[in-house]
Amino acid sequence: MERREFDTVHDEYRQRILHYLEGMVGAAEAEELTQETFLKVSRALSEFRGESRLSTWVYRIATHVALDRLRSRSFQERLRSLSTEEDKVAGALPDADVWSGEEKPSVTQSLAREEMNACIRGVVEELPENYRAVLVLSEFEGLKDREIAEIVGDSLGAVKIRLHRGRARLKAALETKCTFHRDERDVFGCEPKPVELTDIRPRK
Repeated sequence: MERREFDTVHDEYRQRILHYLEGMVGAAEAEELTQETFLKVSRALSEFRGESRLSTWVYRIATHVALDRLRSRSFQERLRSLSTEEDKVAGALPDADVWSGEEKPSVTQSLAREEMNACIRGVVEELPENYRAVLVLSEFEGLKDREIAEIVGDSLGAVKIRLHRGRARLKAALETKCTFHRDERDVFGCEPKPVELTDIRPRK
């Protein structure tokens, strides 16, 4: 019976957790951490007593898995080594209605969205982990503030403050590091601003 229960949970939540972890750690790490999340779910499912919603419980496990990886030395070293546009695109946030609301974007729109997601991905990766978690859960997973509070183990008031500050930091970072534009077909997109020569300091 437990095996069938786990299969049901896995089938229902796997894609959502994969999407969430892509937003937290990037696509390159998300698949492995999704497997780790559901391994933990399978081990703990028999102890779940329904004190919170099942979805909240699964997201909480995924959040702990993601934060452990974000804090690991190996992940920090990998982030420092990622410098090519290909790496950024590989870790781009999945397409979402947040950006256009269109169900079937054109090829031009898809390319523009891919560029924009890569730009935003780079900015999100630089946010402190406490802001990143609540922003991804709210903006990309569409969860309510109270659900987010249960997942991250904080008060509702604290989560509201973090969301407000996180959105402000994200907006400021995007304005500083990304150039937004519309092309001749009125397709909205963005790209990283070029690095100023004055920002490049010679190594000692």
